[in-house]
Amino acid sequence: QPLNDTWVLVGTGVAAVVGLWLLLLALTPGLREVLPMRRGPARVRAGLDREAAALILRDRAQEVSGVQSVRVRVRRAKVRVRAVSHFRELDDVRADLDTALGTGIGELGLVRPPALSVHVRRPKKKG
Repeated sequence: QPLNDTWVLVGTGVAAVVGLWLLLLALTPGLREVLPMRRGPARVRAGLDREAAALILRDRAQEVSGVQSVRVRVRRAKVRVRAVSHFRELDDVRADLDTALGTGIGELGLVRPPALSVHVRRPKKKG
């Protein structure tokens, strides 16, 4: 067949588009928002949404005495917690948050538990 034949050009165009699509799929990571969980005795694969994990850990952090507000950001390898404490010593609040959230991360049942980073500060002065 000659190379300028219509069917040859259509076939090479389709092959090029399929090849680019497969390359794009190979380079993009899948399921970024889902953290893989450990398998139980039922051998079922499960995942936990990162936003759900952040909500669980935020609720656990709110239960610590002295915490006024808290922001939790969950990544694949790290959990970043920013808390505002209004009446207790910052070191005491940080220690309580470390233990409570460390236990909470362990109870999530993730395959690779993320590292914990806790920052506690005082609220900004009004006026």
